Amino acid sequence: MFDSVVIATDGSESGQRAVDVALDFAARFGATVHALYVVDSAEVDASPEGLREDLHDALEKQGERALEGVREAAGGEVITSVREGRPVGEICAYAREHDVDAVATGTRGRHGENRLLLGSVAEGVVRTCPVPVLTVRQLEDGATGADA
Repeated sequence: MFDSVVIATDGSESGQRAVDVALDFAARFGATVHALYVVDSAEVDASPEGLREDLHDALEKQGERALEGVREAAGGEVITSVREGRPVGEICAYAREHDVDAVATGTRGRHGENRLLLGSVAEGVVRTCPVPVLTVRQLEDGATGADA
């Protein structure tokens, strides 16, 4: 049923729970794991011109670290990709291009709580992605996974 799963990560500490849940989900189905990080072109473009190249490079390095973290957590083979563009569009395009069966993402990431229930990226992916989307709610500080 689920032969391949994309884990869309932004490398944030709060996104680690989404990675863990998505890896468990993939393991239960024996699914191939793809890990995707998107360098947000809007964030780069909104920065001062003199800092854009440095910001782009820093975000790309952050993406590589985030994907390495997924690879280590998986303890096995993971297909990784760093893309550049608008995160929602790139995540959905990746899902179509690689014919994956599901996308997993956290509900909040590096940009914090800028939406009431879902982060803006998670909400956009849920609304536009051509495959099922698993959203993983971030636990309150001090909560255990048992009550999730």
